[in-house]
Amino acid sequence: MAGSAGPTLHAQTTGESGPRVAFCHGLFGQGRNWNQIAKGLADVCRPTLLDMPNHGRSPWTEEFDYLEAAGLVGQTLRSIDPDDPWVVVGHSMGGKIAMLLALTEPELVERLAVVDISPESTTSFSEFAVYADAMRTMDLEAVDTRQDADAAMREAAPDPGVRGFLLQNLRSKDGGYAWQPNLDLLHAQLPAIGDFPDLAGAQFDGPTLWVGGSRSRYITEDAEPIMRGLFPKVHQITIKGAGHWVHSEKPQEFATILRWFLKR
Repeated sequence: MAGSAGPTLHAQTTGESGPRVAFCHGLFGQGRNWNQIAKGLADVCRPTLLDMPNHGRSPWTEEFDYLEAAGLVGQTLRSIDPDDPWVVVGHSMGGKIAMLLALTEPELVERLAVVDISPESTTSFSEFAVYADAMRTMDLEAVDTRQDADAAMREAAPDPGVRGFLLQNLRSKDGGYAWQPNLDLLHAQLPAIGDFPDLAGAQFDGPTLWVGGSRSRYITEDAEPIMRGLFPKVHQITIKGAGHWVHSEKPQEFATILRWFLKR
């Protein structure tokens, strides 16, 4: 799927030299979730933080489609730099988008880093339905402060780190608050977000890093042969003590691994 002229995603680029590195966030995330990692690597690369479709300041779509999302990422990267290949890093939903970009537009992707997700249907996805329900049904007219919103989300997301991550999507608007993502679409199409397209015969031959958290359920033994079939040059690393949000739970360890991958 070659990129073509069309809409692009919201992107923020820093750094002055080195390879171009695009960061793709997961469900209910934003490009700025990668800020800490990007700042730590700005001496060796040029990071670009992307808001995925239906998230942050990027355009909304009429349906959720991984191939369409990968195409939008490709168009955006070409609009930023039409000449240089990219290192593409993706977490969770963004990891699936990054994998599909590498499989469908391998000329654009020099190397790939996939964070705590597999190229298969995701079965351990139920907590996101709970989060989406809580966000959609929150009475925003009764929310006067962010503390009110935090209290309203506490039952659905008891972990304060997860709750804070979700509440980053709440924006001040017209004297009140509004959600920034396309919540209705994302909630309705959670099964599609948990799925992964079947690209018969597709393969990406570039260097691939596959990072998981030891406490996460998103990478299983059954996924390993699928991953190696699609990405034969994959190097798998598990970070001890990390859950699904590997790069935010263990930022120093993750940055060290990614720095090694960029230089190898």
